[in-house]
Amino acid sequence: MMKIIRLIHQPKLSLNRNEMKIIVTLFVVLFAFYSHSQKVFSVDYASQADVKIFVVDYASQADLKVFKVDYSSQAGKNDGAWFFVDYASQSDKKIFFVDYASQADIKVFFVDYKSQCGWTRSSKKQLFY
Repeated sequence: MMKIIRLIHQPKLSLNRNEMKIIVTLFVVLFAFYSHSQKVFSVDYASQADVKIFVVDYASQADLKVFKVDYSSQAGKNDGAWFFVDYASQSDKKIFFVDYASQADIKVFFVDYKSQCGWTRSSKKQLFY
């Protein structure tokens, strides 16, 4: 009978501070590993680019509103949160900034907040897959 009472009244599983840190770290690492980020590299020549970009003056003119993130882990999948990498081999897409809108595959506008980024014209979305 005492054995049954002890089983019923066993304390709940509790983790100390270090164990909790390890679990959280593992979760963050696994999440970062499985997330696909939108990493871009700016090339020197149009012929090297996957996509040609023209930066517009107003958000209403853009196909995509872009927010430049500080870390690759903050970049989005295909939502306009871009991380600029140092080497072409690290990038998902190589981009070239053109001088005229008529030369561009896509028009972008750089926004001040991550919550503002995203596609305004989804017809061009396939360019970043």
